[in-house]
Amino acid sequence: MSGSLIKSPVPRMRTISWRARLVLLALVVLAVSVVVVTNRLLTDRFTENTRNRAELRLVLYSGNLLSELRQNAIVPQLLARDPALIRALSTDDYAQSTQRLISFLREIGAASLTLLDKDGRTVAATERSSLGKSLKQEPYFVDALRSRDTVFKVLRQETGQYNFYYSRRIDTQNEVLGVILVEVDLRKYERAWAGISDAVMVTDSEGQIILATEPRWRGVSEADALRREPANSAIQRAIQATADWTALPPDAYVRGEAVMRVEGRVAFRGWRIASFTTYATVRDKVNGYLALEIMAFAILLALAFYFLNRRTAVRMVLFQRESAELRALNARLQREIAERQRVQENLAVAEQTLQQSSKLAVLGEMSAAVSHELNQPLAAMKTYLAGARLLLTRNRPDEALSAFQRIDDLIERMGAITKQLKSYARQSGDTFEPVNMGDALASALAMMEPQLRLRKVKIDRTLPSEPVMIMGDRVRVEQVMINLLRNAMDATENVEDATIDILLAAGETAILTVRDNGTGIVNFENLFEPFYTTKLPGDGVGLGLAISSGIVNDLGGRLTARNAPGGGAVFEMQLPILQQEPEETRAAE
Repeated sequence: MSGSLIKSPVPRMRTISWRARLVLLALVVLAVSVVVVTNRLLTDRFTENTRNRAELRLVLYSGNLLSELRQNAIVPQLLARDPALIRALSTDDYAQSTQRLISFLREIGAASLTLLDKDGRTVAATERSSLGKSLKQEPYFVDALRSRDTVFKVLRQETGQYNFYYSRRIDTQNEVLGVILVEVDLRKYERAWAGISDAVMVTDSEGQIILATEPRWRGVSEADALRREPANSAIQRAIQATADWTALPPDAYVRGEAVMRVEGRVAFRGWRIASFTTYATVRDKVNGYLALEIMAFAILLALAFYFLNRRTAVRMVLFQRESAELRALNARLQREIAERQRVQENLAVAEQTLQQSSKLAVLGEMSAAVSHELNQPLAAMKTYLAGARLLLTRNRPDEALSAFQRIDDLIERMGAITKQLKSYARQSGDTFEPVNMGDALASALAMMEPQLRLRKVKIDRTLPSEPVMIMGDRVRVEQVMINLLRNAMDATENVEDATIDILLAAGETAILTVRDNGTGIVNFENLFEPFYTTKLPGDGVGLGLAISSGIVNDLGGRLTARNAPGGGAVFEMQLPILQQEPEETRAAE
């Protein structure tokens, strides 16, 4: 990195005037930008808060409707079993029936209760004006006679309002006596909603509006209501001149004006409920914050005018002094940067040398077990050669060839062992390539097999059915695996039935977990620090985990450690997984 010396400015009047203009212009641009951004962010925030409150109110309204409907749904079933009503229908004595329905109405809270005989004539009712009327053509009477269950009907009156009925037939010993009719009072919610700032509507499963704070909306679809009807009451309060300021897109339009629309579901026969919410409070809150910002920038602009117009001799002297100090600081910084670059380059070389030394140290520790592993096939080869010589002297060449084949197999086995050691000892490269974690683990276990067999350590492996691929250097990945296995073997040195569990899993990342049943980890703070070790002098220098952590970090992952609940230590290596292309894409290419 190179730099240039910082030169002090020449304190001329024209230069200061130009700077003053530039600073003032930047301050004005900053003020405008902050106001615009603040307006957008605050509008988004307060609009979202308003929407959340509207959604909560809508949940409350929906719950009230559902509670009222469910409360009245059980009434026809109870009244259809009332002995007094059954007796009145059987004897045609309705003297006390109306008074009994009135007493029920006070407890139930329904709009009205009506008792019809089997011919559809009103024989008892809480509304005395309807006594004697024939309702045999009404849908709730016809459907109730045809069904054994409670029937729900929605009927539109001549006034445009909708009435809601539950009806159920009354029978005894398979003989139809009449029908009990319960009118549900849902219009009380219309009256309650009309006193708030939101316009509310409820539609049935066919999309027709059956409840609304705007009476002229009833009986049409929502699209027709918003297009045809100018909302003269609550909806006008919801579309105050805030649509141009709101940063969120409008949900609906009423006569060309944007409003916030919130919709919910009533868990009853496919009904839906929707409300149109005012934006008025959003603009008021945003304007308050913007006024404070504009005032602050005005004060800041006045202060800038004051300070930028000060031209004193003291300031000129300070400029010159600061310029000299900056030049000296610049020179020191250049020297420090060059020195840091040299140290960083030396550190990178030392790190690579340290990793290679760590691998060679592992190979040294493996040498005894590998020597034992190679001595076995050598001894067997000597035996087979002696047998083959004897067979040839006895003129039995076929059996001698079999002995030579066994010798060839033993040579291949010895070659595989030396190949693994040679691969592990070579210097890792800087280029990354796709690495199969399962193959790397198998290779690491193969290199550790002599030590594992010598120590009689049990290995439990759990691998996925599909390959787990990452992008990295296979030699360095194997080095981390071997360090983790060696660490687990050291932890179980004094444990009976030493066991190492290895789990390879793939999800958003590739995860390799190595767990042992040793004594666990005591000091987590210095675990990955260089030269930290719990081994006796001469048994290790404490570089394995530090090097492994550095390798995993270079590959874009992380290495963590923890104690298992049942005892022992758990080391987990997480690496970014390599996304595989679909088979169809690769085939097309």
